[in-house]
Amino acid sequence: MAKKWSLPPNQALRADGLRITELDAAGTPGFKGDKKQGQGLLAERTTVLSDLQERLYANGRSGDTRSVLLVLQGMDTAGKGGIVRHVIGSVDPQGVDHASFGVPTEEEKSNHFLWRIRKALPRAGQLGVFDRSHYEDVLVVRVHNLVPPEVWEPRYDEINAFERELVDQGTTLVKVAMFVSLDEQKKRLRERLDRPDKYWKFNPADIDERGYWPAYQEAYQVVLDRTSTDYAPWHVIPADHKWFARLAVTELLIDALEGLKLDWPPAQFDVEEQRRRLALA
Repeated sequence: MAKKWSLPPNQALRADGLRITELDAAGTPGFKGDKKQGQGLLAERTTVLSDLQERLYANGRSGDTRSVLLVLQGMDTAGKGGIVRHVIGSVDPQGVDHASFGVPTEEEKSNHFLWRIRKALPRAGQLGVFDRSHYEDVLVVRVHNLVPPEVWEPRYDEINAFERELVDQGTTLVKVAMFVSLDEQKKRLRERLDRPDKYWKFNPADIDERGYWPAYQEAYQVVLDRTSTDYAPWHVIPADHKWFARLAVTELLIDALEGLKLDWPPAQFDVEEQRRRLALA
C-alpha cells in the first residue's frame, strides 16, 4: 500500500453502506496527508500506473484478451474531465479506448439502452474509460422522467447482468462515483464564467440541474445500493479536492491492474538470432 494511506483506497472508498447525504465532499477518506503530500504521491503513482498500463497493452498485442474499464459518474463539475486529462493522460494513449456518453442520438434512442455502450467497450489489452455511461439511463432518465418507471426500473438488474457478462469475459470494472458539494460546484461554475478560456465548458443547463440536487442524490443512492456488487463494486470519491480525486482514481486503477498480475510478454522470436542479424545489418 502506498504511503500516506491508512487503508487501501479500494477499501476506504468502497460504497458499501454509504449514505450520500452524509458524505463530506471535502473529505479525504483513508488518506492521511495534505494537498502537497497528495500531489507528490500522485506524481510517483502515475509512473506506476503508466508502467502497468503499458504491460496491459503489450499483453493485448500478444494475444491476452483482458481489459480494464474505468466508469466515471458524477454531477457536472465533479472533475470527470480532469481525471481523463490528468490521470488517463499520464499513460500511453495507444492503449486507451475513451468514450463519452451525452444525450443519445435518435438512432441510439431507437435501440436498447445498452446498445451504444456495447459498441464502445474496450478492446483486448486496452484501458477503457467511460465519461458518463450506461448509468445515465437510471440517473438523468429517472430524475427528469424521460421514460416511465416501468422502463427504467428493470434496468438495474439488466446492468448487473451486463457487468457480470463483462467480468466473465475478462474485463475488470473500476466504477467511480464522484461527488462535489453544492458550494464547490457553484465556485467551479463561476470560474467558468469568469474565464474566457473556460466559456466552452459552461452549459447554462448546469444551473438548472442544481435545482434537482436532492433528486440526483436519491437516484445515485439507489444506483449504489442496487448495482454495487462483489464483481463490480462502486467506489465513492469526495471530489471537492481535485488532487485527492485524481490520486484516488490513480490508486484504484493501479489496484485493478496489479490484480491482473501482468508480466511483460515473452519474445515471439529467437532473441539471439535477431541480435546476430542486427549486428550484420
